[in-house]
Amino acid sequence: MEVVETCGEGTLSSAKPSNILSITSIYDDDEVVGFEKDSAFIMKKLTQGKERDVISIYGMPGLGKTTLARKVYCNPDIVYHFDVKAWCAVSQAYNRRMLLTEIFKQVTNADSEIEEDDIIADMLRKSLIGKRYLIVLDDIWDVEAWEDLEKCFPQGEYGSKVMVTTRIEQVAKQLQHHGDPYYLTFLEPEESWKLLEKKVFRRESCPPDLQEAGLQVATHCKGLPLVVVLVAGIIAKMERKASLWLDVANDLSSIALGEQSMKVIQSSYDHLEDHLKCCLLYMGLFPEDHKIPVDDLLKLWMAEEFVLNAERENMEEASLICLSDLLNRSLIMVSGMRINRDVEYCSLHDVVREFCLRKLTEVTYMHSMESRLCIYIHDDLVKQLDHSEYKLDRIPMLNFTETNSLEFIVHPKYNAWNNQYSNPLDLLVKLRFVRALHLMDVELPNSWATAMESLTQLRYLALFVKHFELKWISHLHHLQTLQLKSYKKLHLKAATLWEMKKLRHMNIDSFSVVWEDINDEGKCSTTMLKNMKTIHTCNILLDNRNPRFWWRFPNLEELSFCINGLPSCSLFPLQQVHTRLHSLFVQLPDHIFWNTYGWESYFVFPPNLRHLCLTGCFLTEEMVLNIARLKKLETLRLEMGFRWTRRGGYCWDITNVEFPALKYLTLFSMQIVEWKASDDSFPVLEELSIESAQYFKEIPPSFADIPTLRLIQLTNCIDSLGVSAMNIKRHMDEMAGNDRLQVVIKRI
Repeated sequence: MEVVETCGEGTLSSAKPSNILSITSIYDDDEVVGFEKDSAFIMKKLTQGKERDVISIYGMPGLGKTTLARKVYCNPDIVYHFDVKAWCAVSQAYNRRMLLTEIFKQVTNADSEIEEDDIIADMLRKSLIGKRYLIVLDDIWDVEAWEDLEKCFPQGEYGSKVMVTTRIEQVAKQLQHHGDPYYLTFLEPEESWKLLEKKVFRRESCPPDLQEAGLQVATHCKGLPLVVVLVAGIIAKMERKASLWLDVANDLSSIALGEQSMKVIQSSYDHLEDHLKCCLLYMGLFPEDHKIPVDDLLKLWMAEEFVLNAERENMEEASLICLSDLLNRSLIMVSGMRINRDVEYCSLHDVVREFCLRKLTEVTYMHSMESRLCIYIHDDLVKQLDHSEYKLDRIPMLNFTETNSLEFIVHPKYNAWNNQYSNPLDLLVKLRFVRALHLMDVELPNSWATAMESLTQLRYLALFVKHFELKWISHLHHLQTLQLKSYKKLHLKAATLWEMKKLRHMNIDSFSVVWEDINDEGKCSTTMLKNMKTIHTCNILLDNRNPRFWWRFPNLEELSFCINGLPSCSLFPLQQVHTRLHSLFVQLPDHIFWNTYGWESYFVFPPNLRHLCLTGCFLTEEMVLNIARLKKLETLRLEMGFRWTRRGGYCWDITNVEFPALKYLTLFSMQIVEWKASDDSFPVLEELSIESAQYFKEIPPSFADIPTLRLIQLTNCIDSLGVSAMNIKRHMDEMAGNDRLQVVIKRI
């Protein structure tokens, strides 16, 4: 059986539906230009020999070391050759425990809460014994990093390999065990032109009158892939005239190779609008190799008012346009995608991040003619704050004077604030004008609410708390985003919520949430928050004392909640109220639906949904028809549900049902024994993903007649399901005469 494994890390989270509009059509082609000879050589090194070996790839920044390693790592022959694989970015400031935990997670597909380095290292070593493994350590800067990890990778005659990338030749030579490290050379002019043409024209060919000028531009990039890609981002925005392209080529020819990348990034930066410059430099404040969640990034941009002047319908749309512009110019990279090809994570190339940090030190960061001080909180800074008694002008690393407050903070999850150093509340008194505060990784003491009283300018607030009341932050009239995390049960009174007129996004991650929409006089509010766009992970108690409070948000676009109890009335009684709702996640407590009838009539969804996730849903005929009525639905994820038939067992029969716009279908742990579908059930389906299917034995043969189907992915499924997928692929290959359908089978 053909077995192919994908290498992407993006998934559609079951915790909340996607809120990223589709801006990724130009990134769908994952073909890597060039590196044919390089990848063939590396693959040969990886598959030969029985001893554990280290394969080193080195070269200057921007040559494509990571791209080459990723191309080899994802090659089906390599996937099939090794039992387990793991990929980890090391970078300069690495954390041994985090590296070990990440590798262990990928190797075993299990999270680890163990904090002792030696214990997790021993667990990783034991999990690799007797297996042929491939571990990639991307961007190593010194030999000590390898020495910290080497003992975790057992020796043996299984042909295991460790592949490392580095920009330092001496490091590569010290790590290489057999033979010489592989030096990645520059692209040939023809390869540079091929890459440039692909990035500028995508799936089209270059017009004849531009080919000579294009070849000159490619030649003057001097074989550096990063420069080619960045230049492509510049000329793609230009008028298609040979004279303009030749001007770019002449400018490139005068640049010394050592500063080639920085000069080209500077040129790309100069072509940006002012608000895009702010957005890009802001990303430079995140740690090296950090995968930045797009959802958080867009909200931070909005909080810092970088995109207010963009002529768009709303700030969310304007922020998405900014992200798309930076992606189109190749200044930022896609580092994770959802199942529907939307961008979930993005990151900066090391060279682009270095440029941003240089730019921030060259000039004062400016926005709206006001000086801004940007920092992100990490353990080293907390130590210095503690040592200097929180007097900011005494902290050498901040390098500023005559200021009593910080303007804003970037605090990504990558850098956890360690509680052992000090109480973070001591710093809050210095943050009078802070607009974005992310303290999601440290559980704040109960006195946090008092310390927060002076932060009246907050637009973005993310907290990890034990207790919370909305009245504690009701004075934050500018607040746009509220994120809460708690391991305790939160009891929230929505009466105070209606005072925050500018609130747009609310995400509450708690063990349990009880909402009350009743004021002190015992009355329910009738106030509506027209700016609210997203509400996530709110548990809703469906009874007459607690009305569905999302009715008060007429412009809601995304909603996810968990139902506690059987509904007694329709969840969305007025179809015209939530016409803008496009993403919905509903979790049902399946045990209470046993031997109950009529509940399906309450699940008539808003008509314009494009993304729907249902957990614990019984697939009765009426429920399936309710879903099929959604004529714009593109993504459907069903988790832990089934349909009972009189014959016994579970059957999902949609022979006479059509999902007219559905492109992405995911079935997770669905207790289905039999699945029936017709040729017309999924007319435009592109991807089918089935996870943890231990009951039903085959995919309906009618899937072979879906002309748009390009991927079937199976994870932890019984063998017969894989056989049926391969039969569908074989039939499609014979009928279409090409290799259009990819089948991915993964066992974890």
